[in-house]
Amino acid sequence: MEKLFKELKAEDICETNVVPIQPKKDTAVILPTVSVSIPKRSASPIFSQNILEWTQTQVQDWLLEHNLVQMSRLLMNYDGRSLIYLHRYIKYGRPEQVLNMLQEDSIRRTNQCLSLVELSYFHSLLDKQKRLLQLTIFSQQTRKNTNNDKNDS
Repeated sequence: MEKLFKELKAEDICETNVVPIQPKKDTAVILPTVSVSIPKRSASPIFSQNILEWTQTQVQDWLLEHNLVQMSRLLMNYDGRSLIYLHRYIKYGRPEQVLNMLQEDSIRRTNQCLSLVELSYFHSLLDKQKRLLQLTIFSQQTRKNTNNDKNDS
């Protein structure tokens, strides 16, 4: 470790002269390109509030609508039920183990490390979606009970 510190503090730093090279006049320069495929979105995503009813296409549309591009690649064949199971693993599993497993899956499936920021946002959005569903169900039950009470009177 001390040797590393000595090397970092070394004052003998050799400089390399860089000479710019001008291309010949009639030379075409072709730069390498990298192609990244992003799953296509359907024209107009319409989502049921019940995540369990979502198809694979709806899951992909929902992920892409929320700019979760990496998650959309990782969860390519997921439907709504699969999202619920994943959400449970994330919520109730051991965080380090779940994160490691997701990281391994991400590297294997997408050849990229999983973004913790994107995973956190995904988890937050799923929580919000589940709360919205619970609120809707509660409202429907309350209206139904109110209507039943009026009919009984």
